[in-house]
Amino acid sequence: MRKRSSPPPIVFILLLLLLLVGGWWFFHQQNDSQNNNGLSEKANNHNSPSPVPSIPSFPVLTSVTVGTEVRIDGSTSMVNINQKLQKSFQDKYPGTTVITNARGSERGIQDLITGNIDIAAVSRPLTDDEKNKGLQAVTISDDAIAIIVGTDNPFKGGFTDTQAADIFQGKITNWSQIGGDSVPIRVINRPLHSGTHQAFKELVLKRNDFCTGSNCITLKRDETTGLIQQLKKNGIGYATYKQVANQTQVRIVSVDGINPGASNYPYQRQLFYVYKTPANDAAKAFLGYATSPQVKQDL
Repeated sequence: MRKRSSPPPIVFILLLLLLLVGGWWFFHQQNDSQNNNGLSEKANNHNSPSPVPSIPSFPVLTSVTVGTEVRIDGSTSMVNINQKLQKSFQDKYPGTTVITNARGSERGIQDLITGNIDIAAVSRPLTDDEKNKGLQAVTISDDAIAIIVGTDNPFKGGFTDTQAADIFQGKITNWSQIGGDSVPIRVINRPLHSGTHQAFKELVLKRNDFCTGSNCITLKRDETTGLIQQLKKNGIGYATYKQVANQTQVRIVSVDGINPGASNYPYQRQLFYVYKTPANDAAKAFLGYATSPQVKQDL
């Protein structure tokens, strides 16, 4: 009887390779399917990071409805900016009215929340609580906080950053401690509701408290003119640089040998316009104009 011939060894090898390749392909198809389903499930469950919301920008309008009224209140540091924009906005859009006040950043924020104004002028960043109430800040200008003394003050030197903090915390109480005459230092402080007060506390005092006592006076109103009047021969205070840069009644004190006009001056901040979302038509029109590149460059 004839024996049946067996397949050559090469056939078994090919069959084995086909089985191995097929198994590999099946395994990876199943694995990819499970991974895709897992990603889809995560997306449906919102477990993936949400995109960071962008701050909306407002276009420059070609026209604004006659009779539009824009109400602004807030930081005294922004008085000059407010007044400049008030005039140029009204000139560009005849028949509109911009009403500005300067009763402090805190007052401006509270009036914005209650709907009494359209825009708050603020000289400090918003808190998380304020953001949670629907407030949104738009940067308008950079600013520096200058330390000032009266021109009649015999002290003609400058401070270090540490000395400035020590003076306003009441650790240095006499001008002789920093090279001046033996006269007590009178610290003229801005009220708590002042954005400049809050910024100074952050930048200069590193969140420590201001001094208290008979030689540390806190103004009732947040006003630079009133502060300058209080300086006299032995007082010291602080103000937004743009408001005192050309004042003839004060001398600006350098810090670590640097003046406020320099780019490396240590006490710098930003100034903001704040609106409540969603912005109303008056706020949209004014912010579109105020944040346009040409207008911001002139501030």
